Amino acid sequence: MKRLIDTKLNNFKLRFADVNDVPLILAFIKELADYEKMAQEVVATEEVLRDSLFQRKMAEVVIGEFENKPIGFALIFHNFSTFLGKPGIYLEDLYVKPEMRGKGIGKIILAFLAKLAIERKCGRLEWWCLDWNEPSIKFYKQLGAVPMDDWTVYRVDNEALDNLAREFVE
Repeated sequence: MKRLIDTKLNNFKLRFADVNDVPLILAFIKELADYEKMAQEVVATEEVLRDSLFQRKMAEVVIGEFENKPIGFALIFHNFSTFLGKPGIYLEDLYVKPEMRGKGIGKIILAFLAKLAIERKCGRLEWWCLDWNEPSIKFYKQLGAVPMDDWTVYRVDNEALDNLAREFVE
């Protein structure tokens, strides 16, 4: 039986996902990608998620349920700060169905993740936000989140990742 975690909002509970939630997780990922105008970038499959999340345990998923219906999720994993000498929790995705927004659900999920970070002796909780997503930016700032304006995210993927990896052996 799935362990439900009570929240301050009536009829809203959280739980950690299990392998049976893989189709739901993929559906949420696709909904989020559609919202972020990035649907064409989703190449994840149920098989890949099952392996990454539940076999190799590379990340964890928290599911939010309102009146016993899944209405959102957060996908997290641990990173590490050498300066702090402690792990952190990185929030890869936070998604709440549009019809459920404005009820405090996102704040409750973030508060749960903050509590989890403290329980796990993490030094921080962090995430990225798209520059155009003004509603989310405003929301995050109201929570006390600070944008890291002095930092630029760099990414190596696809062909560039393959090319860089070949530099090791050639």
